Amino acid sequence: MWWKKLLSIPVFVYTVLSGSAAKGDEVEQRENMVSRQIETRGVRDPRVLAAMRRVPRHEFVPAAQRSMAYQDGPLPIGYGQTISQPYIVAVMTELARLKPGDRVLEIGTGSGYQAAVLAEIGAEVYSIELVPELAAEAAETLKRLGYTGVEARQGDGYAGWPAAAPFRAIVVTAAPPTVPPLLLEQLDVGGRLVIPVGDYFQELQVHTRGEDGIEVETIFPVRFVPMRGRIEDSEGAGADADEPDQPAAER
Repeated sequence: MWWKKLLSIPVFVYTVLSGSAAKGDEVEQRENMVSRQIETRGVRDPRVLAAMRRVPRHEFVPAAQRSMAYQDGPLPIGYGQTISQPYIVAVMTELARLKPGDRVLEIGTGSGYQAAVLAEIGAEVYSIELVPELAAEAAETLKRLGYTGVEARQGDGYAGWPAAAPFRAIVVTAAPPTVPPLLLEQLDVGGRLVIPVGDYFQELQVHTRGEDGIEVETIFPVRFVPMRGRIEDSEGAGADADEPDQPAAER
């Protein structure tokens, strides 16, 4: 009947508009996130701000959390892990002081969000995740969104990634009680280790490797999930600098 065809037209138009509106709303939410949560707190690097505006954070959180993806706080992603607060991701990215083409190691891939932000500023990203399920999910998300410049693997990040060293920066997204010495050894001269350190009381630190040693700067107090794996065995005593176990996508 002709009237059935007419009734179907508004439904089709509504579906198209609602999908477009949803996408526009996410862009607006990212803009608000950057302007209200990040710029107002002092992050100034234009490449970092642009990356935070581009990366679709909602794609890196579980479906049940998507409505809260752009809120000012961390969110659970399963397996006792979290996706960091947007401001903290921006701060750690700015502190890394990366230029396009620089090689960076991320310890703790988690959802893949921090890796995506690092890739957006043009860095060559290597990322290690201890939890096999998270490693696989992050690798799939990064691939689906086109972040082909990220090499993600499942393994214990305490010993770093010696075969890919030296790194211009290492960004750690879980807190060890003390700084793993093997990570410092894998920094290039002038390279920066951005890392939360401590047990219950933690602080964000930057360790810069110079010709004559390591310079340490404390940024501010933070609260991250603790680093797991070999570091728990007498704080990593006896850990060898071996390679990450396997590519995350090949689990």
